[in-house]
Amino acid sequence: MTTAPIVIHPASRTGGRRVTVHSGGGRDEILGTAYSDHDLVVFLEGAGVQDPDSILDDDRWFDWSGGHAHQWSAA
Repeated sequence: MTTAPIVIHPASRTGGRRVTVHSGGGRDEILGTAYSDHDLVVFLEGAGVQDPDSILDDDRWFDWSGGHAHQWSAA
């Protein structure tokens, strides 16, 4: 089980990956569906993450579930 607060879910058949963040109270908040690193950065900025570009490869922040990091389309 991951302790990373942000989960990048497996790519859908049509592309894009759902992005959720673990919030207080044990709930997950859906930030949206990302189709690129840029989309992910925009979601994180909207969630209040400072300088999100600098943490994209930090596994303390992200669980790239069901696929490789930075892969946005279905294999």
